[in-house]
This record gives sequence, C-alpha cells and structure tokens, in this order.
Amino acid sequence: MNKTDLTIKFGNRMRELRKAKGLSQEDFADSCEFDRTYISGIERGTRNPTLKALEILANALDVSIESLFKGL
Repeated sequence: MNKTDLTIKFGNRMRELRKAKGLSQEDFADSCEFDRTYISGIERGTRNPTLKALEILANALDVSIESLFKGL
C-alpha cells in the first residue's frame, strides 16, 4: 500500500464516521476548530493530518484514535 492509498482510505473512513454523526463538513470543521477546506482535503486524501490533528478529529467524532483507522 502506498501513501496515496492510505490517505484516501483514511479520508473515506473519516467521511463515513462524520456522516454517521449527521455532521456536515462545515459543522465538523467548526467542532474541531479547523477550516472546512482542511477537512475536505483530509476526506479527499490530499491532506495528511498530524498526530495532534488525529487526536482532535477522534475527539470531535467521539471515537478512539484506533477507530479512525478501523478497516484500513
């Protein structure tokens, strides 16, 4: 698996979790205190979040960091 495959799979997983919570990208970005375009970039696989960002994303989705990577 190359980096691109992993970032795309992670983005799809994050989108799945966000939608399961019934959140728009904008509402989710606001809850994370990130720009909506950053969330969009993660979900499209063009952005690679830092470890700190992963912690913030997991907290905003109310899941463990491990859950963010489930099924990848």
